[in-house]
Amino acid sequence: MLTRLKNARVYDPVQKLNGELMDLWIRDDRIVDPKNISDKDSAITYDLNGAITMAGGVDIHSHIAGGNVNTARLLLPDQHRNHLQRQENLPFYNARWSSFETGYRYTEMGYSMVVEPAMLPVNAPQVHREMADIPIIDTAALAILGSDDLLVSMLRSGASQDQINDYVSWTINTTQALGLKVINAGGSQAFKAGVEQFGLDDEVPDYGISSRRLLTSLQTAVHQLGIPHPVHVHCNNLGVPGNVQTAIDTMEAAQGLPMHLAHVQFYGYGAEGTRGFSSAAAQLMEAFNRHPNITMDVGQVLFGQTVTMSGDIIAQFSRRGDASPHKWVMWHAEDEGSGGIVPYQYKKASFVNGLQWAIGLEIFLLSGDPWRLFFTTDHPNGAPFTRYPDLLHLLMDYDFRMACLAELDPEIMELTLLKDLKQEFSLYDIAIMTRAAPAKLLGLNDRGHLQPGALADIAVYRGQDDKAAMFRKAQWVFKNGQLIIENGEFVKRQFGQTMTVKPHFDRQIESTVKNYFDRFYSMNLSNYGVQQDLLFDQPERFSAIRL
Repeated sequence: MLTRLKNARVYDPVQKLNGELMDLWIRDDRIVDPKNISDKDSAITYDLNGAITMAGGVDIHSHIAGGNVNTARLLLPDQHRNHLQRQENLPFYNARWSSFETGYRYTEMGYSMVVEPAMLPVNAPQVHREMADIPIIDTAALAILGSDDLLVSMLRSGASQDQINDYVSWTINTTQALGLKVINAGGSQAFKAGVEQFGLDDEVPDYGISSRRLLTSLQTAVHQLGIPHPVHVHCNNLGVPGNVQTAIDTMEAAQGLPMHLAHVQFYGYGAEGTRGFSSAAAQLMEAFNRHPNITMDVGQVLFGQTVTMSGDIIAQFSRRGDASPHKWVMWHAEDEGSGGIVPYQYKKASFVNGLQWAIGLEIFLLSGDPWRLFFTTDHPNGAPFTRYPDLLHLLMDYDFRMACLAELDPEIMELTLLKDLKQEFSLYDIAIMTRAAPAKLLGLNDRGHLQPGALADIAVYRGQDDKAAMFRKAQWVFKNGQLIIENGEFVKRQFGQTMTVKPHFDRQIESTVKNYFDRFYSMNLSNYGVQQDLLFDQPERFSAIRL
């Protein structure tokens, strides 16, 4: 099938297109060069009349599946009850925070792919089953390592880097992951020993292995295996005043190798002032701009009710008293990991919450390189992903930012640089941060742009002064060349794929893992990992990128 998108106003940083008016041509699921089309008269044509046209959005960090997500749903049924009649032709479209709604809500904002950034390997079958239930968008997941007993024991016993590489590669292959996530390396093991604060150079009790060594061993493994996405790091000391130094120390620990730091707003904190809490965004971003090997996503806070969830049980356990409503869950798996779910409401009247909001915006506005700083709210920790349009409005409109700032504690204006940061992000900047850059970071060369040969994932918006309204609801969305939204309404439902990576490993590592499972696990190794037949109703579910 041949499709023509006539009079598209294209924003595509990969091609350096900044609002050029042009036609896009789609053959089946790919964008094609019009010079190579001989049957143009057969095309189905949509006249976009100069509407803003971008590649489908790519979200590199959003918690959309897994044990923590489902525990949060059980803990807060009032947040996802269905109060609206469901559309007969779109099952579960209005079910609050269901997997179905996740797909529809991302799609109507013009997104085409989302990465679940924290898949516990033992929980991988559940994660993938849930992602397979999300309609329209493509998905991927990052496997968690860093606190599991086998890894820490291997390092304590003097395992070589090649052996660590094999274990990392085996884990990624077995769990059908796209990359590797490290959460407060060693912190889960330390928590079992009663540790309440765990820094980069602290050692895991009974193991004698520092958090730094765990992190750098895993970073080296990802780099040497040729996995495109750098190790995705949740640093130590999340949310602690003065933790900016931890983030800076982590950048330097990377020793020039690629590393991605997640939700850095939660690490942009100083400990100055009469309240012992201050913005250190300028210090953080000065270090970021000194380290071109580092990429980061922001994890912006926005005001309102949400729920925080994380595998960083030390951080979550310390904040259980702040739960709103006052209920929370902490859990620990056999030895691989742990997690905490704490509901939370960010309030404009709170000095701390207001400063968190301002710090995130400072980080965005102080970055000199939108190709290395990524657009996230750490859904749902800083805010639900459905608030992305509101964040875009803040970044694109200085006067709107100042009006919002004026509603907060007056001291926040004096303690931050926001009033002096007058930059307004352009549509071209937004296309970098939400399309081109995340696709590049993930190694997905056929998306994030609109060049011939790219996957035909396309979002079209009607230009409006109110950028939140504009980005909240795309007018047309094409996924794999198929028209999904027309004139703001869903016209078709389909399912996407899960992207994976398959680095090589020495099969001898399987004996090491099996022996460990036989000795210590209550689960048989044959029940671990993800097999294609688990998703028998979607035989083409997995797609491995080429290394």
